[in-house]
Amino acid sequence: MAAQSPQLESRLRKFGSILLNIGLFIALFLVVTAYQSRNMLPTERQQAPALQGATLQGGTYNLETTPPRPVLVYFFAPWCNFCAASSDNLVRLRRWRKETDLEIVTVALDWQDSEEVGAYADRHDLNLPVVLGDAQVARDWQVYAFPTYYVLDSQHRVVRRDLGYSTQAGLWWRSWAVD
Repeated sequence: MAAQSPQLESRLRKFGSILLNIGLFIALFLVVTAYQSRNMLPTERQQAPALQGATLQGGTYNLETTPPRPVLVYFFAPWCNFCAASSDNLVRLRRWRKETDLEIVTVALDWQDSEEVGAYADRHDLNLPVVLGDAQVARDWQVYAFPTYYVLDSQHRVVRRDLGYSTQAGLWWRSWAVD
């Protein structure tokens, strides 16, 4: 058997090192994500808590009366920089996914007054329902950090969850293929 050239061996070592680093990064990311979401609602298709209340737009929202379709419930605080960064991703997700395929509802928590929430919605062109949530909603949905979001199936059972910034592709991926 012919010996490999030193140049080929060096490239193979570099490639192996890169693969190892990528694997370690993915493992670390998964561990941190699992740790962060440990106190959230479980994703074992349990029924989601009730969600009802006044909306920024002047109406009322009630999760129980929505048509049977998947729902992305996005909890934010108007002062949260990560929420601000990911709000645009929600707006773009709405353009990617038809309302008949995926309901997207945002829930404002930890706000001073509705004007503060309205200014946030205007600043980010948030063309989605904005429920004015309170501390009880935060407790019921186990929201301890912002942003927090849950993906519900068409029977409003929790199937996915996460917290922190999410890219547009990340939101699309998490809400894709939910019945």
